[in-house]
Amino acid sequence: MVKRHHNNRKHDSQLVMDFSPFEADNSVSCRLASEIPDVCRSEDCCLGIDEAGRGPVLGPMVYGICFCPISKKDELKNLKVADSKTLSEAERENLFEKLQESKNYIGWAVKILSPNTISTSMLQRTKYNLNALSHDTAIGLVQFALDSGVQLKEVFVDTVGPADKYEDKLSKLFPGITVTVRPKADSLFPVVSAASICAKVARDRVVKGWNFAEALGDVDTDYGSGYPNDPKTKAWLLKYLDPVFGYPQFVRFSWSTAQTLIESKGVTVHWDDDEEDGGKAAQRKNNKSMLSYFGAAAGSSNQVQSHRFFSDRRLKSLDTL
Repeated sequence: MVKRHHNNRKHDSQLVMDFSPFEADNSVSCRLASEIPDVCRSEDCCLGIDEAGRGPVLGPMVYGICFCPISKKDELKNLKVADSKTLSEAERENLFEKLQESKNYIGWAVKILSPNTISTSMLQRTKYNLNALSHDTAIGLVQFALDSGVQLKEVFVDTVGPADKYEDKLSKLFPGITVTVRPKADSLFPVVSAASICAKVARDRVVKGWNFAEALGDVDTDYGSGYPNDPKTKAWLLKYLDPVFGYPQFVRFSWSTAQTLIESKGVTVHWDDDEEDGGKAAQRKNNKSMLSYFGAAAGSSNQVQSHRFFSDRRLKSLDTL
């Protein structure tokens, strides 16, 4: 789970997290963790929870925890950890390296929630929204720390939804642990700031090294911040929208930004009961239909033929049987 490079400290923080399990299949979620310091198994500990990448339409959301003995709170504070959103990427990397250098009393874990996991969860038949997914992920990480032998006595959390309800929920799930849930906890409690740094460093690394399973060729990685209102992100979404198959799994297709583009730029699927809905049919009358898309004459330019779906199955277009 943890790799060290003793000959090149400059890049050490980039090698601490081994992303190979996630890179092997980034359509599913993955947990990475440091070794558990021995002192965390013998002394009362505090733990912070925070996330990175909640809002972007591109890439995963990452939840992070960081923990240390309560007796070491001042030492953690002296590392000058801060809310990751206020730091540059280089500053976050340097602070993460400091956390790793203090591995004799500081531990961490991150849960990478793939874009595919986020979208399929939000669009499944039984409603499972982002807040519920966030709560369950945070709960799972606390339970992971407990199962690993960490002697937790205090947990600090950056709120998702109403702070009092979230705090009550966690307190009931983990009796005997003092739970504090606050808005902007990452700027109030150093242990939450440290968790924020772990989550953000992990997300930055995953996004930079994203392995596109789809046959997209030389992918343009200049997609900006990933937030829906970023012009670079909007341009990237337009460029990589397949009119039939939608987006690569790097995109959270449950986000309204992606859904709107798919509806306006993708080909239309005609269902028999659409005839009963004159309004919807009228809205789509100018869109290319799915049948006409597949019915393109042989030899014509047809973008879909290069899609992985067809090449994997050795399928080609035919104009006659």
